[in-house]
This record gives sequence, C-alpha cells and structure tokens, in this order.
Amino acid sequence: MNNHHIRLVISGTYSTGKTTTTTALSILTGIPLINALSAREILTDLYPGRRFQDMTADELMALGLKRFEKRVRAETIAYKEAGSFISDGSVLNEWIYGTVRMKVGINPGSTMPHRIAKAVMGIPFKPFMKKYLTSYGTVVQQHAKEWYTDVVHLPVEFPMDPDGHRPVSEEYRTLSDQEIRISFKKLGLAPFVVGGTVVDRLQTIVDRYHLPQIMPVEEAIKLAQQRITTNREAVAKRMIEQYHELTLGEKVKLMTKY
Repeated sequence: MNNHHIRLVISGTYSTGKTTTTTALSILTGIPLINALSAREILTDLYPGRRFQDMTADELMALGLKRFEKRVRAETIAYKEAGSFISDGSVLNEWIYGTVRMKVGINPGSTMPHRIAKAVMGIPFKPFMKKYLTSYGTVVQQHAKEWYTDVVHLPVEFPMDPDGHRPVSEEYRTLSDQEIRISFKKLGLAPFVVGGTVVDRLQTIVDRYHLPQIMPVEEAIKLAQQRITTNREAVAKRMIEQYHELTLGEKVKLMTKY
C-alpha cells in the first residue's frame, strides 16, 4: 500500500481505545487525523443540558446526521490537502449504533423503568425508524466503500470507561462490535484486527501498512494522551455547566416520549 494514498479507518465500538490509537498514529506518522466532533461535543451544541440516556429518537437522528456532515467535511479537506488520512471511527458507526438501538432499546444506558417506558412508546414508531435507518445505511455504506482504502478494527478487550457519559450497555457494545465487523466485510473492506497495548497496536499498524514514523512511539502516545485529556476535560466542563437536575415532570415527559 502506498502510504501517500491511504485512507485508513481505525474501527471499533465504545471504549476500545480508538481515539488514543488514532490520535497517536496520526502524530507518529504525520498523516492527517480525521477526528470529527465527538457525539458529546455535538450534544452540547444541538441539545445543551441533555444527557445521552434521555435523548429521544428524533434527537438521536439529528445527532447522527450532524456527525455524518462533520466527518464527511473533515475527510474531504484532509483528502484535498494531503491525499490520505487516518480516521477515528467511520461514517458507519452512527448508522450501526442506530440499528443496534432498535434491538436493545434507544436508551440502553438508562434505568430499567425508563427503558421499559421507551419500548412501549416506541412500538408505533419502529417501522418508520427501521426504514429511515435502511436509507441512512445505503448512503453511509456507499461513502465508506468509495472513500476508505483500509480498515483496522480494535476489538472489545476491556470494560467500558466508567466516565458516566457513555450511553450504552455491554450488550449494546458487543452487538455494535459484531455489526461493525460484518458491515465492513460486506463492503469488501475486511478489517485487520489489532489488539494489545497501544504500543503494540501502533507498531503493528505501522509495519502492516508500511507507514512513515517521524518520532518514537512512546512520545507519540504521550502527546496524544495530553491532547485527548485536554479536549475531554473541556467537553466535560461544558456538559456539567449546561446540565440541570430534571424535575419529576420533566423526567416523566422524557420517559414517555419516543
């Protein structure tokens, strides 16, 4: 593979180390990073004060579309400027997360009463949601097939980061991991699975794709961790500032709105 024309996806579901691995790989190789706004960042802009576990179906659709827009824009810029990029996740992620929500509930990280209420209220809406996700899937799959040259998949190897902001359950995470792999295989982009420590991952990826290395691996990881920590602290601060404790009436309204 000519690394000057590689458009590499670092794939995986929640808490698999995608952001750390991708950021460090970009710093290590000098290849541009596609790190479109995270779901948490978009949430603070679209729905200030809202928690993931309380989001309604239409809000989740809006968030997914916004992430798709931001990612496609970032990929286009990187491609025009450098002819290659390394992507933290892919356009498939939000689509797959949506399809998995149809199986386990749209708010898998919420309380049991909340999930039961949503399941009941969602019965009349599910046919439309499935059609919408089918159409959305057609678009993102075509984009992935045309834009990505290679896929590295990070498997689920350790528990989720207990940061209080991940709107998922372990069942959701496991199903998402499976669907991501299957989807890429169907597109002819069979994922190369890479596990182990971040150091092991980076060295394996560099060797596999013959990528340039402009600094020591350990230095790239340190710089990546500093960058990620700074960003996450800023987002967490913004979310805390925006959040207000819901009244009983507001909680009931959210629980009974699909």
